Amino acid sequence: MATTLDSPPTPAKRTSEEDLVRAAKRKDRMTTWGWRIAGYVFFLGIWELASGRVMDENLLPGPSTVFRTFGELWATGEVPGAFATTLSRIAVGFTIAFVVGVGIGILMQNRFLNGFFRDAVTIGVTTPGLIWALITAIIFGNRTVGPLLAIVLTTFAIITVNVSEGIKSLPKDLLDMAKSFGVSLYKRNRHIVIPHLAPFIFTGVRFGFSIAWKVTVLTEVFAASEGIGFEMRTATQLFRLDEFLTWILAFYVLALFLDKIVLESLERRFFAWRGELKS
Repeated sequence: MATTLDSPPTPAKRTSEEDLVRAAKRKDRMTTWGWRIAGYVFFLGIWELASGRVMDENLLPGPSTVFRTFGELWATGEVPGAFATTLSRIAVGFTIAFVVGVGIGILMQNRFLNGFFRDAVTIGVTTPGLIWALITAIIFGNRTVGPLLAIVLTTFAIITVNVSEGIKSLPKDLLDMAKSFGVSLYKRNRHIVIPHLAPFIFTGVRFGFSIAWKVTVLTEVFAASEGIGFEMRTATQLFRLDEFLTWILAFYVLALFLDKIVLESLERRFFAWRGELKS
């Protein structure tokens, strides 16, 4: 009696929802980066064509000249030294501004202290950084305290506003429930208050840092003996436009690196506990 063996079933192609989502994200990321790179290529190409054709190359050095000058300045050690000086000022000044801003934001929950600080915070938010840079330059000259004070006066209010709004929107019902179940103050702060305030604080830090970066360079342009702003001023006084554009380009590159790479990485790492919403 003949027996027939059934052929084994053909293995089905495994395509899960996660694989599809991952592939879509990868495609979207490549498309985004492709258009971003195309934008850089387009504008740098227009700049290169304009240099020496639309305008004299001495008045508008092209990207190739600027990149070559950047390499020369880096080799001499001027770029790392100027970056280190400017970044150290930002680090110290913004740390002070952060501590002051958080402290005032907490104190403003009291209605009397809110009235005491309100106008100062409003002035801090609305006054352009250029004003503080000029004032500190006139008063302190090229002393180190000038840029530090300008950073604090310009950025503390942004931190204050974000912290104050975060505290006002704390989930009171959740805190009351935690108290009724005997949750300790440490655990309430760790699991409820800090996670709730973290987005407000990070938003204030990112906005404040971007402003602190610009104000620091402004104060160095007006009154400083070293730093990126000082190098910009020196290049303009000597009419070295290739060096001036090189320092501007270096300023942009470092600012983008600190914001998009450093701060965004810290933010993603801090909020990794939230994960991603999956449908």
